[in-house]
Amino acid sequence: MSPPDRKELDVRRMLDGPHPAVPADLASRAAARGGVLRRRRRALRRLGWWLLLTAAVAFLVWASLTRPWVVPSESVAPPLEGW
Repeated sequence: MSPPDRKELDVRRMLDGPHPAVPADLASRAAARGGVLRRRRRALRRLGWWLLLTAAVAFLVWASLTRPWVVPSESVAPPLEGW
C-alpha cells in the first residue's frame, strides 16, 4: 500500500480541525431562495408554453387564410388566340 498523498493529509487535517459556525437562519434562507427559484422557473415555463400556443394559433390562422396547400391557378396570363 502506498503512503498517503500530501494533499490528502492536508484535507484530513482541515476536516479534523474546528468547523466554522453555520448561521442559524441558513435553512430558512435556503428554503426562501428555493421558493423564489421555483416560482421563477414555473413562470418561465408558463411563458414558454403560452408563446408556443400563440405561435401555433397564429400559424393556423395564417394557413387558413392563405391556404398554401392549394395549387395556384394556371391562368396567369390571358390565353393567346389567333396566332
